[in-house]
Amino acid sequence: MGPVLQSFSAAAPHFLSVFALTIGLFGAGAFAYVILTPHREIALVRAGNTAAGVSLAGAFVGLAIPLGACLAASFSSIEMLLWGVVTLLIQLLMFRIVDLFLNSLPKRIENDETGAAFFLVGVKIATAVILASAVSDPALRLLR
Repeated sequence: MGPVLQSFSAAAPHFLSVFALTIGLFGAGAFAYVILTPHREIALVRAGNTAAGVSLAGAFVGLAIPLGACLAASFSSIEMLLWGVVTLLIQLLMFRIVDLFLNSLPKRIENDETGAAFFLVGVKIATAVILASAVSDPALRLLR
């Protein structure tokens, strides 16, 4: 077996385990988001509400960005799990804070106001990018 195939076969189990861990964390975060949302976005999406679809998609992207950064910056599955849980909790908390401060947004999304949904998505993705940068901070590597 050539060195490329040897490297691939040696790395594949680790890749699959951290990928599965990340997908599991994402699924748990997405489930928690759907439960915590003041409006039932999935039902609204099924009913054809564009604003709810945009908002839900933004939430999922907002959850995935910090998890991707955790995956890229972590050295082990345990570290990935710990930072992944921390980033998900922070993201979910930030989503709730935004919902509380902008309390008219959930109603506007229910009313299919896409402008409100795009604003909410912007806040969610901006928060995700900042969080992803924080978890990727090289100074965290010095603490390992």
